[in-house]
Amino acid sequence: MIRARVSGKLWSSRHVGSLPVGALLEVETDTGAKLIAFDPLGCAQGESVLVTQGSVAAAYFSPRNVPIDALIIGSINEEEPPQAAKRRNKEISESAKPIAL
Repeated sequence: MIRARVSGKLWSSRHVGSLPVGALLEVETDTGAKLIAFDPLGCAQGESVLVTQGSVAAAYFSPRNVPIDALIIGSINEEEPPQAAKRRNKEISESAKPIAL
């Protein structure tokens, strides 16, 4: 899997009939590489996503034969839920208390 961020949306008024319903998005990987990925999830500009490529991406639509080489398979939640962050910070502060000698 590849971690990437949605950097744009592509519009195609004409395309092959076997292309499934969804969006074509431009994503930029952590290394700076850009690629076009098919998005069945409805991801937004700037969203952090997981992308898979090659036969795994195309096999998602089996038994249909689709011309997909990169597929967005998940949206990454980048921020911790507030309660989890508070609990983690409390655990860190409690474990950092000085020990009496």
